[in-house]
Amino acid sequence: MANDHRRAQKKNTTGAFFFFMATLIMWAVSVFFEILFNKRTKLLPLIYGFCFYQSFNWICRKFISRDPLLVNTCVSLLHSSLTSASVVFILVKQLASNGVNESFEHSQLVNTTWPWAYSALCISSGYFAYDQLDMLLYGLYSGWIPSILLHHFILLGCFTLALYRNVTINYLILTLICELHSIFLHVRKVRRMVGLRDGKNKLVKVEWLLNMGTFLLARLLSHVLITVKLVKDASKFEKGIELPLALFGMAGMNLLNVFLGMDLVNAFRKENRHNVHES
Repeated sequence: MANDHRRAQKKNTTGAFFFFMATLIMWAVSVFFEILFNKRTKLLPLIYGFCFYQSFNWICRKFISRDPLLVNTCVSLLHSSLTSASVVFILVKQLASNGVNESFEHSQLVNTTWPWAYSALCISSGYFAYDQLDMLLYGLYSGWIPSILLHHFILLGCFTLALYRNVTINYLILTLICELHSIFLHVRKVRRMVGLRDGKNKLVKVEWLLNMGTFLLARLLSHVLITVKLVKDASKFEKGIELPLALFGMAGMNLLNVFLGMDLVNAFRKENRHNVHES
């Protein structure tokens, strides 16, 4: 615990800490201003989401572990599971009601909001704000420009502006399909933290299969298809910030996906080499 505290203190003096903490504070001020002064009570699930995941963090810290990384990963696993279930529920319900063609028509994705989609996006935004704060406070990041903090920064910016303007909500819900893959990222991290690192174990092999499979389908392919759809329908967007913001956000997400894919391949090779050496 003392080492964790010293690590957090050291990282809390870096430029990355001050930049991302400052942007998070500005984001929070903006949200409270919208709710309190502009009477945007529709944004309240955002606050509820933040409080829910922070409360679960405290529960994990009290009853499971005092390790900040394990606690953070457990909360992230809960978010990925709940968000994946909600996105699948929203999407299946919409497809059953309106079919594929109508559901993915440009005006449906940009100007209307599927049932429950706005609240689901609010709650996920609350989670990303909680997670950004938790990682900053406990130093759960590395590098001069930490990719995980940059990821949350991009998501919070895109999600919140969309929520303020009430546009492209359905597009953003589709991007959250990637949380299906995040489940297995977090499962892998928890599995390694509790000491299960035997690549010959059947459960570990199944986990890697699901990890790679959902990365390719739910994260890489889905985000590429969303980007293609944006480019294809570019002429249908009205003049304004929506299209540039959407393209910027997806460009950032696709780039981060490439780096994540490289990390996954390297982790898989390293784990298998370790098992070969042990045998």
